[in-house]
Amino acid sequence: MTKWEYKFIEFDTWGTAGGRVKVDEVEEKLKELGSKGWELGATYSATDLSASRKIIYNFKRVSQF
Repeated sequence: MTKWEYKFIEFDTWGTAGGRVKVDEVEEKLKELGSKGWELGATYSATDLSASRKIIYNFKRVSQF
């Protein structure tokens, strides 16, 4: 049976209604995690008063243990 590891990272957003991220920072982190075997599974927007304040990225990889 395959066992999985999970990792969540988050980035703050900016802009009047939120939702904007520093793309270069996000891309750099995604490449780093991908090189370590992590696969992006989903993204979530965490809101506050209907404005996106954080973007959460969910990763998984086959457990190494």
